[in-house]
Amino acid sequence: MQDQNTTPDIDPASAVNAADTQNPDTTEPAGVTYEEGGLEARLAAAEALARDQHDAFLRAKAETDNVRKRASQDLQAARKYALESFAIELIAVKDSLEAGLSVQQGDVDAYRNGMELTLRQLSGVLEKFNVLEIAPAGDKFDPNRHQAISALESDEVPNTVLSVLQKGYALHERVLRPAFVTVAKARTGS
Repeated sequence: MQDQNTTPDIDPASAVNAADTQNPDTTEPAGVTYEEGGLEARLAAAEALARDQHDAFLRAKAETDNVRKRASQDLQAARKYALESFAIELIAVKDSLEAGLSVQQGDVDAYRNGMELTLRQLSGVLEKFNVLEIAPAGDKFDPNRHQAISALESDEVPNTVLSVLQKGYALHERVLRPAFVTVAKARTGS
């Protein structure tokens, strides 16, 4: 491989000619003149522009930092108070339970009616916030939404939910707690 010289070859004759074309009073090339103070004015303008752009950059950076901090604070507040409306609704259910417990005298039917009313109130709150029951009696077993506690021989189609031992709950489509179920299995020959 051949060494490549990165410096251009200069013809000594042309270098002498270039030196002859310069104005002998200044180091400016011939035919080019600068106004007195022109370079200083251009330099001062460039420095002023650089200062302005640097200031604009610092202001934009500060604004970006402020937006980031506000977003972080908003996110923290959203997390902190996300359950506020849910909690307000549950307070009414708690009030109903406390009112039922404060009754000194009453019969079983009155207590039962109060409990049914409170249960409807709680079910309404859960439904309002998209917490839905998973009660799959008679449905096909779904391992994503159900947890089989036992399997019983039955005339039903295998993997059919025979009974629900404990209801499950889902928030929108996410299972909070699977339903605990008993599942049908095929009868063994006897």
